[in-house]
Amino acid sequence: MPISPDNIIYWQWGFISVNGTLVFTWLTMALLVLGSGWITRKLTSDVHVSRWQSVLEIVVSIIQQQLKDATPYQPKGFLPFLGSLFLFIALSNILAVVPGFLPPTGSLSTTTALAACVFFAVPIYGISRMGGVPYLMNYFRPSVFMMPFNIIGELSRTLALAVRLFGNVMSSNMIGAILLIIAPLIFPVIMQLFGLLTGLVQAYIFTILAAVYIGAAMEIQTTSTTNSKEKQR
Repeated sequence: MPISPDNIIYWQWGFISVNGTLVFTWLTMALLVLGSGWITRKLTSDVHVSRWQSVLEIVVSIIQQQLKDATPYQPKGFLPFLGSLFLFIALSNILAVVPGFLPPTGSLSTTTALAACVFFAVPIYGISRMGGVPYLMNYFRPSVFMMPFNIIGELSRTLALAVRLFGNVMSSNMIGAILLIIAPLIFPVIMQLFGLLTGLVQAYIFTILAAVYIGAAMEIQTTSTTNSKEKQR
């Protein structure tokens, strides 16, 4: 039983190959696109709404509330980005209960790509709120000699995001494979249920940490701008 979707090769021509990570990633994205299109095709503001619209509104409300608790800013601006991250990671981990499906989050390349999205989103949201020069000046605080360490700090937390998600999903798959060999009737079912819980928890942790990083960058900008205005006065 393969542990990582990287080990599954469906097609290869020279150095170009289509492995399980690509297939399962595109399958997850296709399910998200088709599911969102099907759920939102008859959205209404009426009192009587469909069951799926109610579920969607509950999910969006929960994500909004969690982002409000994690950051001092209204999550409307970055709700689509962080919500997409959460839904992709959560659905990838939930689909692990389907026989033959390996979550793409069990590949380090996928988790690195997700962490890279967060890495670039942090300065994008910070610059869009406060401008490029004030944001870039934070790399030189409290002194110009701290610039390399500030950059290393952002790179290290991005690496930590990728490795944390990859390690938890990979360990869950590995334990499930071992128990499938030892006791193929009982323990794998328990581990699948436990994997559903941990998969949702990992999606939640990844999203909240991304929100904290974005909110922290925007908070630094606000504090720096306020201090500079007070000095001018």
